[in-house]
Amino acid sequence: MRNFNLLLIFIILLSLGACRSESETPAEITSTVMKTGKLSGKVMSQNGSKPIGGASVFTFDEKYKIYHTLSDSDGNFILEAPVGTRTVYIQTGNGSNFRTEISATIKDNETVNLNANQTKLNQVAKIAYVKGSYDKIEDIILNLGYTATEITNADLANINTLAQYDIVFLNCGSRNYTVNQALYPAIDANLAIFVANGGSIYASDWDVAYLVGGTNNTDNCGVSGGFVPDSKLCSKNLGSSGLVAASVNNAGLTAALGFNSLNIDYDLGAWQKIITYDPAYWEVLVKDATTNDALMLRTNQFTATGIPTTPIGNAPNTAFTTVCITLPGNIQISISVPTVAVPYLVALGATVGPCSGASGSGYIYYTTFHNHASGNIGNAGVILQYVIVNL
Repeated sequence: MRNFNLLLIFIILLSLGACRSESETPAEITSTVMKTGKLSGKVMSQNGSKPIGGASVFTFDEKYKIYHTLSDSDGNFILEAPVGTRTVYIQTGNGSNFRTEISATIKDNETVNLNANQTKLNQVAKIAYVKGSYDKIEDIILNLGYTATEITNADLANINTLAQYDIVFLNCGSRNYTVNQALYPAIDANLAIFVANGGSIYASDWDVAYLVGGTNNTDNCGVSGGFVPDSKLCSKNLGSSGLVAASVNNAGLTAALGFNSLNIDYDLGAWQKIITYDPAYWEVLVKDATTNDALMLRTNQFTATGIPTTPIGNAPNTAFTTVCITLPGNIQISISVPTVAVPYLVALGATVGPCSGASGSGYIYYTTFHNHASGNIGNAGVILQYVIVNL
């Protein structure tokens, strides 16, 4: 009889277990839900005067999963990330030249507002410029709170001097007939070394001569000199003065600026008009809205044989490495991360180097329009601010 009672109790308990609803799953098999909170802020230039659109704001969890967002055209961002004290990175370009690191505590289901001092975009690059006849990119750099050192064509001809910098701005008219033209072969060779090893340059209007050869201005394709192959770019001094209705041809640039159309004032009698370019080599950032002619180009595809390996700018001293990470939606971003984190990110699918372009190559930006502080460059000034922090 006792055995029968025990069997009956066992059957009853078994039936009760079978009737358990799915909502009554034992606690020991319930999965842990990741707690998250938000950080909000406004990315500004180093002196706090200008908002920075299109900046990457990101952090990692303990397993190096990335949490990422972009600042809008007014510099505002909201980043959702796991709770806890995190290192938050704010970067433009691929993060090698302009970046900020801060420590922030993310609270469960709360939004923590970062103050303006925390979210300023810092300059880590060494920047130089060559004085021109018509442009003053250095004024725009200064207005953002960043610093640049004036160098000369003689400095460009000395690789030891040039290699000290990460970015060089070439103002229109700095390569002209008054310069000792015997320097040009050394300048051309050194700029090739500079870009191939990760240095970035910006040239405007007549200073396309640094890229493809010639002096002051050129009316022909295939002139001698320069370091960019003639097959990649042809520019002639055929542009006429006046307002040109232009459109922004890059989604990222459009989002960062907050507009996709503008009027550009070509206020000189003639300017270097882009005649032909290799679309596999150059990306068109701004074009003539009527003719579709390219007005602004960039590339990080520069390669050449026989280029010596030369440390450029801050690269030998940095503890950061550029990697390419793929976000949900198959969106790729190039960012700079602490070198110690690279093996963990590679294990999750990241690749070392930028997402596109020749490995190790810096950027070349070229604008047919000017960057001078005087004169009416209108919204083009905002584009040039973007160029500065994205080199």
